[in-house]
Amino acid sequence: MQYQTIGQFTLAIKLVGQWSLEEGLSAINDVTGRFSDSSALRKIIVNGNSLTGWDSCLVSYLLLLVRFSKENGITLEFENVPQGAVRLVSLAESAADNVNSEVVGISGFSLTETVGKRTLTIIREASHFTEFVGKAVIAFVNFFRGRAVYRRSDFWGFVEDTGPGSLPIVTLISVLMGMILAFVGAVQLEKFGASVYVASLVGLSMAREMGAMMTAIIMAGRTGAAYAAQLGSMQVNEEIDALRTMGVAPMEFLVVPRMLALVLMLPLLTIYANLMGILGGALVSIVMLDITWSMYIEQMMSTVPLVHFMIGLFKSVLFGMVIALSGCFMGMFSARSASGVGKSTTNAVVLGIVLIVVADSLVTIATTVLGI
Repeated sequence: MQYQTIGQFTLAIKLVGQWSLEEGLSAINDVTGRFSDSSALRKIIVNGNSLTGWDSCLVSYLLLLVRFSKENGITLEFENVPQGAVRLVSLAESAADNVNSEVVGISGFSLTETVGKRTLTIIREASHFTEFVGKAVIAFVNFFRGRAVYRRSDFWGFVEDTGPGSLPIVTLISVLMGMILAFVGAVQLEKFGASVYVASLVGLSMAREMGAMMTAIIMAGRTGAAYAAQLGSMQVNEEIDALRTMGVAPMEFLVVPRMLALVLMLPLLTIYANLMGILGGALVSIVMLDITWSMYIEQMMSTVPLVHFMIGLFKSVLFGMVIALSGCFMGMFSARSASGVGKSTTNAVVLGIVLIVVADSLVTIATTVLGI
């Protein structure tokens, strides 16, 4: 590389020979070093007549020159420089400008603007979800009228995956939950000589609240996320658009079988979870409190009436509906990209758990007011 000073304010840079990574990258400080006062430099001319070859080393050096010129208000001109290198430099500069503008835009958000945009987003998503629920109701009406288009094999596949496929994790969580309830209750009740009431505590907690709640949370993370991922992948592959093109309603073909399978299976899983939780509590009671199996069952049956189990089953039906709705909604409205599918899967789990807690709160308040 050769330097030539033209007048008082211009520097000419002549690129000579092979510019490759093996030769090394020239320091940008050589440019300012040609002037006793670097502030006197006003224009740089880069000439590539004597250039015999180049790779990314040349692009990197030219990019350094461009940025140096912008920072110091210097005019930069290219003469006979390979157009490929110039285009790569322009592309790198435009990408850097876009990134910088996005960062500035995000950091410039005010609190009120951020809150306002989030609020509008929530309102828009809520309206979309309400519309989706309405379409699901219409699809269910068509299903019960025998006019819905769906495949029975798909439905039974969802039933198998949602029901028997979930038994191992439901068993583990329910047994542990029953043991935890029994252990915590035993520590306190044993102080008053009322250890036998551990059976009442475990039975009431599992039947009315924990059985349905824990099973629903498990299914939100397992089945709700699976629904969102499946439908999101179909959205990416434009399979849902293909169904619409063929005249098949996606709500009937894709959503109804999934919702129906989960609504039917979750109450059965809740009954199973109640049984496993009661067995877990019995294990702790027999081992730690010297309570016999017959005493445990007799105490639980005498203090936990059937109505508590019915309330738990009613909750499980609601939980199944909200989990299926949240998973299918997020999947149907997923962005058509890999990151969009991942985001919709995460949002499906979050939305499902939030709706589970809200539904449980409403039912609990209603049953308390009614004295049930």
